[in-house]
Amino acid sequence: MTPTFGRTAGAFLLAGGAVLSHSASAVVVTLPKYNVNVAEVSVSGISSGGYMAAQMHFAYSKTIRKGAGIIAGGPVYCSQGNVSIATGPCMADTGSRNLSYLISTINTWSGNGYIDPTSNLAASKVYLFSGTIDSTVRQPVMNDLKTMYGNYVPAANVVYKNNLAAEHALATDYYGNDCSVNSSPYINNCNFDTAGEILKWIYGALNPKNAGTLNGSFVNFNQRSFWGNGDPTNHGMANDGWAYVPANCAAGQACRLHVVFHGCKQNVATVGTQFYQRTGYNRWADTNNMIILYPQANTTYANPNGCWDWWGYDDVNFPAKSGGQMVAVKTMIDRVVSGSASAPYTCAQWFSSNYEHVYYGRAYAYGGNAYATNSNQYLGYYSTAAYTDVRRTSAGYYAYGKCPA
Repeated sequence: MTPTFGRTAGAFLLAGGAVLSHSASAVVVTLPKYNVNVAEVSVSGISSGGYMAAQMHFAYSKTIRKGAGIIAGGPVYCSQGNVSIATGPCMADTGSRNLSYLISTINTWSGNGYIDPTSNLAASKVYLFSGTIDSTVRQPVMNDLKTMYGNYVPAANVVYKNNLAAEHALATDYYGNDCSVNSSPYINNCNFDTAGEILKWIYGALNPKNAGTLNGSFVNFNQRSFWGNGDPTNHGMANDGWAYVPANCAAGQACRLHVVFHGCKQNVATVGTQFYQRTGYNRWADTNNMIILYPQANTTYANPNGCWDWWGYDDVNFPAKSGGQMVAVKTMIDRVVSGSASAPYTCAQWFSSNYEHVYYGRAYAYGGNAYATNSNQYLGYYSTAAYTDVRRTSAGYYAYGKCPA
């Protein structure tokens, strides 16, 4: 199918393909807390989800400490908020991505608090994957991401798998289309376990995966509360997401957390259960006390194919700590790890004037406006008459809205 873009890159990555029905039998619940240490959090993603995973890793490097896996993505802020750059240099490799400018921008953001300090990235592990025949995100785009990471992460901590004749899809060793196919659900059987290689690189030696019946359960959780007081479906995020929780983690044992971002046209509404059940992550999670969180994007007028926001279709602050989708996923992470046995945490919320939020350190004032502390989310005028909901989801981190309920 030929992509059509209009004012956005809504057809970016993974266009076309059949729509599968999805079982609606699951009950949507509040995302539970689990015994997860924040030092054991990592992310990965493919295509728009690869861009999202890299954005999260850079913006929230204090939180995402273990590392990241990027499949067919590209440099952080590659699009510069411009759809033509997104679909050209950042996908088809039609021109320079001006990598020196992007790195300079990252350094500026690191210094002014727009993202966490890049010095946090030094201890991370990074796994990069690009198929040699990827016709949607050309390999030179991923080469630039490797170069970008090289400015912040030691070379010994970076692996780049770039020699497999794979199309634009998440490569598995047991499920999907032929490796050379570029078609829905964009999961290909390439006799290569990408999920396993990412998790083993980030976390080190793991127990063998469970290739049989899984022992854990899938949790269908409410995403609305992580958007604060707004409606996430107006901002490219679905009402609910999914998680795979091994039985040991559900029983309170110490576990890890890995967040996986699907690509465009890979959300539940489009491919049913295939992405969160058939990409291979759960097999490793089941035997290694690892929770896998699968946030869900959705379609909007500006984002017709359910992509994650890596070019600014919803928010000019899309790659920053203050970006709407970024804050939503960050607060999901905060919720999961708040059940840590060593450092349990309870979300708190206040409905007060922005003046009081600033006075009590929940926000700061700049240019006559108030911004939530650490997330930098805009709250409105710095005034005794402007009242706003503010939540504290982790120590020192405040965001717009109420706690999950």
